[in-house]
Amino acid sequence: MRQQQFAALLYGWIIVLGLILATSVILALLLEVTVLTETALSWITLAVGFISLFIGGLSAGIKGQKKGWLIGAATGGGFTLFTFLVQYIGYQQGFSLEQSLYHAGLILAALLGGSVGVNMLKSEN
Repeated sequence: MRQQQFAALLYGWIIVLGLILATSVILALLLEVTVLTETALSWITLAVGFISLFIGGLSAGIKGQKKGWLIGAATGGGFTLFTFLVQYIGYQQGFSLEQSLYHAGLILAALLGGSVGVNMLKSEN
C-alpha cells in the first residue's frame, strides 16, 4: 500500500473514531436527560454506526484517490479489528453471530463509502 493510501486509511479511522466518540457522548447525555430508553437508542446507534463508517470510508476514498473499495474495506476492517480487540482483551469475549453480521455490514458501509469517495473525484475532473 502506498504512503498516500495509508495516510488516507489513517484519516478514515480518525474520522470514524471521532464520529463514534462524539455521537456516543451525545447519546449518553440524551439517555440521561430524556425519557429515551436503551432499547430505543439501539436503533439509533445502529444507524450512527453505519453512517459513521460510510463517512469514514468516503473520506478515506477521497484522500486515497485510487482503489476506494480497498481503502473503504480496510477502514471498516480496521474498526472491526479494534472493536474485537477491545472486547476480547477487555472482556474476554469474542464476537457473537449477531455482532459478526453487524460488523460485516459496517465493513460493507465503509467499502461503499470508499467507492463513492473515489468516484466523486472522478466525476469532478
